[in-house]
Amino acid sequence: MFRRLIKVVLLIIFILCLIYGYYYLNVVYNIKIYCVFHKYTGLLCPGCGITRCIFSIINGNFVEAYNYNKLLFLLIPFIITYFIYIMYLYIFNKKDKLIKNIPNYMWYSIIIIVILFGIVRNII
Repeated sequence: MFRRLIKVVLLIIFILCLIYGYYYLNVVYNIKIYCVFHKYTGLLCPGCGITRCIFSIINGNFVEAYNYNKLLFLLIPFIITYFIYIMYLYIFNKKDKLIKNIPNYMWYSIIIIVILFGIVRNII
């Protein structure tokens, strides 16, 4: 269990270093990842604004983060909860009972919501 805990802590540190590293490159050197979909179509994909949303959250500007990508902003608590749940299962070597029991129509609903969000954000 202790080894698994160490691995999880190292993974979290690695992820935070990646986020900070990209944030630093973006702020200091203006290095950005551009959306290929937006570049060639002029439309916003469901993921457009994720980087700016995360950077706004890092800076504590939650209203601005919400305006950049409303869907991600609303899903962040669920994503963090899911990550914590998966890490808990890994650390304590437990079997997954929750995720395997989610019916397929729930996953399809999530996909449909993401697609509709992409369509609606370009109409409004």
